[in-house]
Amino acid sequence: MSGPQLDPELAKRLFFEGATVVVLGVPEGTEFGIDYNSWAVGPRFRGVKMIPPGVHFLHYSAARGAGSRETGPRAGFFLSLQRREVRVLRWDAGSEAVDLAAPAPGEAEAFRENLQEMDKFLGPYPYESLKKWISLSSFISEPVVRKLQPESGQISAFSEVLPVASGKHSEDRAGQKLPPYDAGCRSYAEGMARLPEMKPRAGTEIRFTELPKQMYPDGATPEEITRHSMDLSYALEKVINQRYASQPQDLLAELQFAFICFLIGNVYDAFEHWKRLLNILCRSEVAVGKYQDLYTNLIFVLYHQLNEIPSDFFVDIVSQDNFLTSTLQVFFSYTCNAAVERTLRNKAEKFKAHLTKKFKWDFEAEPDDCAPVVVELPEGVQVD
Repeated sequence: MSGPQLDPELAKRLFFEGATVVVLGVPEGTEFGIDYNSWAVGPRFRGVKMIPPGVHFLHYSAARGAGSRETGPRAGFFLSLQRREVRVLRWDAGSEAVDLAAPAPGEAEAFRENLQEMDKFLGPYPYESLKKWISLSSFISEPVVRKLQPESGQISAFSEVLPVASGKHSEDRAGQKLPPYDAGCRSYAEGMARLPEMKPRAGTEIRFTELPKQMYPDGATPEEITRHSMDLSYALEKVINQRYASQPQDLLAELQFAFICFLIGNVYDAFEHWKRLLNILCRSEVAVGKYQDLYTNLIFVLYHQLNEIPSDFFVDIVSQDNFLTSTLQVFFSYTCNAAVERTLRNKAEKFKAHLTKKFKWDFEAEPDDCAPVVVELPEGVQVD
């Protein structure tokens, strides 16, 4: 856990003013990290020191046996740390996870008094990556973490799931309209369709805001359904009113939370939530005029998020079905026009130019779903 050397005086001040996370009993070979950094744990590791106050994401992957270089799936948790705080955690060998239970009374104070003796067992927080972490987590606060983090506190790349109904007996599978186990499958898709319905174990799921499946109010006319399906402002208002009515900016914290869980925590479901939430935000024309500060800050959030995704990743996942380019194309059509407040419009135009230059994305082309339909007329039929 080494990096560029800090000035000795600065290092001394950071040692006493920064927070410390003591993690006892982590097996050698485990991958352990904080925010944007991770390391292979050695025999002397006892935690991380000199951590800037604020919200951080600690993550780990258990070693696959003594001496193995392979590690298991990544898991992690968000911590909100105060200046000079000492947080004491322990490794649970049975679950191969960090135990988030509170330490014994007085234990944290005892470690604080002995920090200098613990120094050689603590890795320093890598300050060279702090700016990057702040740009990815700038809106995430302790209340937001409490709201979104699973009840268990642990965020796992592969959540533990259970069948919605027991599927052990033929009558159980028949009740779910599933064929017996010994029935043959003609394709992979058919095999997947025959699996019983699963759900995360209670307390392990990230508590994201439930996004509406219906984008228009009940009883809407066909004209209203069409309007609300094109401009998702009604759906966005529903999302804001669920949790963020008093502080709409916190919706950006959820967007950042989902992105970090995906990019650093390897949680694919978080990526799906990020996509759906971003889609609602970007396709809400009326809301752009109502929540101009929210949208100005959305550009800041997206700028830093898109800069952190490896360029080849767009080919594999992010640009499936041209999701980002088509979504942002709609967003820029709403924000890069004279009806929008100047500050937001200028930021949107600069962001659009940046993405065009960096990723060679064309936001001027007509969207596929708006292109004219070419109809071949029967021979001999003419249109005047």
